[in-house]
Amino acid sequence: MLTLLTYPSAFGLFSASPFCVKTALMLQTSGQRWQRSDLLDPRKMPHQKLPVLRTPQRLIPDSDLIRDWLEAQGSDFDHGLSDLQKAQSRALIRLAEEHLYFQIVQDRWANDEVWPILYKTFFTGIPALIRKPVANSIRKNVVKGLGFQGVSRFSDAERKDRLERDLEAISAYLWQSTYLMGETPTSVDMSVAPMLAAMRATPANTPLTQRIKQDKLLSDYIDRMEQAIPLS
Repeated sequence: MLTLLTYPSAFGLFSASPFCVKTALMLQTSGQRWQRSDLLDPRKMPHQKLPVLRTPQRLIPDSDLIRDWLEAQGSDFDHGLSDLQKAQSRALIRLAEEHLYFQIVQDRWANDEVWPILYKTFFTGIPALIRKPVANSIRKNVVKGLGFQGVSRFSDAERKDRLERDLEAISAYLWQSTYLMGETPTSVDMSVAPMLAAMRATPANTPLTQRIKQDKLLSDYIDRMEQAIPLS
């Protein structure tokens, strides 16, 4: 049996990480037998991050590499799509994973309103004596990484403008069909929907969570995906 090494469930989602949710969705539709194993510290993993798929032969890091492996075993997450649709799918996946994701990280880790909740959610396993300095050090490194990536260098208004353009692009597809590439979920939905769900699930009433909750088109899409591919 395959084992998905994943961050634990949080905020009502299969995992706090949309990349872990993406991988779980792929596994659920692959026909492979699999189980989850929760981790909070990925430092011993191949890329020092999650998700990681444990197969009988080896550990496979990264959701894209896991997808490649599953497809090599016979899965087809884009069945019936044209070459143009597959290219559009690839572009939307990059939009979600290289831009929307960092909006989520900014909204959670750099937000003083959300941080106390993250602290209680993710760091309880650390001994009390060192918990606060370890947690603060990790937070500092995450926020520093947002500066390197660039999202934290923009003002709130600039970030909102960039986000709106992405959400408008996603919405343009959803006005045309039930899912992004048609009437059944494909690989792009398994990337985009978890990102939107993570935005909506952040445990504070931030402008980002409000933006998704108040958008019926996007919220209904998140709900449809959760119903179409349920994760236990």
